[in-house]
Amino acid sequence: MQTSKTSSSATFVSRDLLRQIEDLQAEETLMCGEIGRFLSGGRLYAIPRLLLRGPDAGVDPVRIGIFAAIHGDEHETAYAALEFLRRLVQEPERARGYEVYVYPVCNPTGLEDGTRQSRTGADLNREFWNQSPEQEVHLLERELAARAFSGVVALHADNTTEGVYAYVRGATLTEALARPALRAAESFLPRAAGAVIDGFPACDALIRDACYHGVLSNPRELNPAPFELIFETPQDAALDLQVEAAVAALDRILEEYRPFLAFGQDL
Repeated sequence: MQTSKTSSSATFVSRDLLRQIEDLQAEETLMCGEIGRFLSGGRLYAIPRLLLRGPDAGVDPVRIGIFAAIHGDEHETAYAALEFLRRLVQEPERARGYEVYVYPVCNPTGLEDGTRQSRTGADLNREFWNQSPEQEVHLLERELAARAFSGVVALHADNTTEGVYAYVRGATLTEALARPALRAAESFLPRAAGAVIDGFPACDALIRDACYHGVLSNPRELNPAPFELIFETPQDAALDLQVEAAVAALDRILEEYRPFLAFGQDL
């Protein structure tokens, strides 16, 4: 069961993350904007998008999407996504051949309220590609369809486990990316143990070809299938360790995918 933050702490987190996003938007090497706006309770909210184009690798750039805070009480994931992007800005060579799209706050009202659900009471991560009426889902689906990512990584924080784990979906190379990503994260947090994790059969902290219906994902009709990886940190661990573990995993995914850059769309 997920727990919610108090109103005061949720407000602090929301404002702090907004400040960090604004700081990154000032970086000249980033293209910053939003995927759209929506009304909730008479207020206008936006889902931000930050794009870093790495140095040219001599082939068409590979688009990778990083999505965070689809559950509003998992603010750890937003901090991790922003820190990952901040370090790429400092060392752009690590993003050579990539276009890295980062969506640090996919559930703005939930983040503001410190709740898993959006303000309408919907778990947005059960609504994708099911004709959802949720405005955030509509905007994110439109973005996913327009970008046709080669790979998508969704960051989550789970307070029912004591270690990192991952769901692997989509292209056949996903597991080959997930295993080294977990090893990199283990420098900061242990790997989740057990034959069942988050209610699904697991082996070596990997959950294969099983997931909740309606999670954030690429359009089903994309062919070839992109890689899809859900990376989870233990939410009860220290924030800085969760951030470092997630950043290490994301770094390793870029590194491991690099040999496939020239023909990644064929996998």
